[in-house]
Amino acid sequence: MSIEPHKVDVDLKKVQSFRAGLAKEHQSLTNLGMAIIFLVLVLLYAAFAQGNGHLGMFVVAAAVVGAYMAMNIGANDVANNIGPAVGSRAMTMVGALIIAAIFEASGALIAGGDVVSTIQKGIIDPKGVEDKMVFIWAMMSALLAAALWLNLATWFGAPVSTTHSIVGGVVGAGIAAAGASSVDWVKMGAIVASWVISPLMGGLIAAGFLLFIKKMILFKEDKLAASRTWVPVLVAIMTGAFAMYLVMKGLKHIWHAGPGMLWLIALGTAAITWVITRPVIAGACRGLENRRKSVATLFTIPLIGSAALLSFAHGANDVANAVGPLAAIVTAATGTVAGTAKIALPFWVMVIGALGISIGLMLFGPKLIRTVGEKITKLNQMRAFCVALSAAITVIAASWLGLPVSSTHIAVGGVFGVGFLREYLSNNSNGNTKKLSPNVARTRERRRLVRRRELLTIVAAWVITVPVSALVSAALYLALYHTFEG
Repeated sequence: MSIEPHKVDVDLKKVQSFRAGLAKEHQSLTNLGMAIIFLVLVLLYAAFAQGNGHLGMFVVAAAVVGAYMAMNIGANDVANNIGPAVGSRAMTMVGALIIAAIFEASGALIAGGDVVSTIQKGIIDPKGVEDKMVFIWAMMSALLAAALWLNLATWFGAPVSTTHSIVGGVVGAGIAAAGASSVDWVKMGAIVASWVISPLMGGLIAAGFLLFIKKMILFKEDKLAASRTWVPVLVAIMTGAFAMYLVMKGLKHIWHAGPGMLWLIALGTAAITWVITRPVIAGACRGLENRRKSVATLFTIPLIGSAALLSFAHGANDVANAVGPLAAIVTAATGTVAGTAKIALPFWVMVIGALGISIGLMLFGPKLIRTVGEKITKLNQMRAFCVALSAAITVIAASWLGLPVSSTHIAVGGVFGVGFLREYLSNNSNGNTKKLSPNVARTRERRRLVRRRELLTIVAAWVITVPVSALVSAALYLALYHTFEG
């Protein structure tokens, strides 16, 4: 009795698919186990080091929830930093995860303090919630609600804003605890405005860099000669921005540089980088073909650097989402609510945020990294570099102001900006349809290089994040406070 070859192929594919499913399930269980181990370690540390007395138990609980929130930030939000680099094949997934984890933690520990203060005391006025227990329960509810919503969104593969989640949680708990008057609506108005402005800025800056590259390099007859001129300039801009940010945020406790000195450092670093990079790019151009794909390879190393810069800025800016309410609980438990603004952040709080973000990224980040890097629009090294550089500049500017903007909005806005620029140029360039038949020309005119389904899904997720996290937070506060304090 003979066996048909196609049946054997089908059976083998089923077996391979079954094995792949088992391997994926095993990896998921392993990652979950490692995440639980991290939370247990945080619990043990907080219990032995901070868990003395009645209020100490709140610190322990808040530390665990803060660590849980930090892991979710790493799983969801960090994808926006390195997704374009992975999607453009400039970096492998493993390499991107390692670089991002190192720079995320560094940014959180070196430069995360100012934005934490904004989350801690800028949205809910501590004087409006003078009862210590009311304040602690409100912050606990906000942190837990944001973490739960972010975890659910990550499970479904939706790149939502962690800043939206925690701000919505703080507002919902604050209103439930002390009424709408406890919320600083002027501050909220500025934050909400930044959520709208951030993706527009990110998209426009990314599109502007890409248009510059196209006009000054890709549309030139000698693309390699143009690359030797302009790629060092773009790399210099990146390093100059990084130098300004490092001095402005990371070194401010030992040296306060004024605006003039900051610009002098940035320009000096950019000039040195330009001098060093010119011969490097010139050497890299030797042997390359005068083609767009060849030029794109010149952006690989700058893209890696810009991804690292963005991760550093993200760690500094978004650590607030994990440890801001935790810091408020710690300072309230060890002092007075009204005095929380004057108490320095404990270093162990920042460490939990930094480690949690890095661990969440390593264990659960790849899913959304692929979503951001591959599903919105097609990216190569040049486009990804523009997205990363745009996001870095916007995040740095926001962190300078101490404003907790959404890095998700900024980075995803940059991806959409690059995609829509390509779409516009493809459908409106001179001579695009002159030599084509009418039917083919109409097809070309309707070309879409940005997936509308992804656009609608992401925008919908952004819209519902704040109200959902606020409602969940308010419900948690009412349930927890009245159960334990009523």
